[in-house]
Amino acid sequence: MQFSWDRAKERANLARHGVDFTTAQQAFADPKFIVLFDQAHSTSQELRWWLLGRVGSRILHVRYTHRPGGVIRLIGAGYWRNSATYYEIYWKDQEAQD
Repeated sequence: MQFSWDRAKERANLARHGVDFTTAQQAFADPKFIVLFDQAHSTSQELRWWLLGRVGSRILHVRYTHRPGGVIRLIGAGYWRNSATYYEIYWKDQEAQD
């Protein structure tokens, strides 16, 4: 996968949420990642997505969009309790269905 991001946005994200975008890329390597459509922040020109994925022992919430050529443009990332709860409940429910 190829990633891109705005360096100033990354610095702001690191200051606000404690996550740099190099770390955010790691969430995409989680074989159990979950992707959700971000309807509230999408427009007709740009669809935005959330990815919930494990990085180390924690669940990281990554906000991103797709760019031409298969590039994933990172917008923001952070560790939020509700994202981790959603991830854990989702996979618990999936396992119960198997």
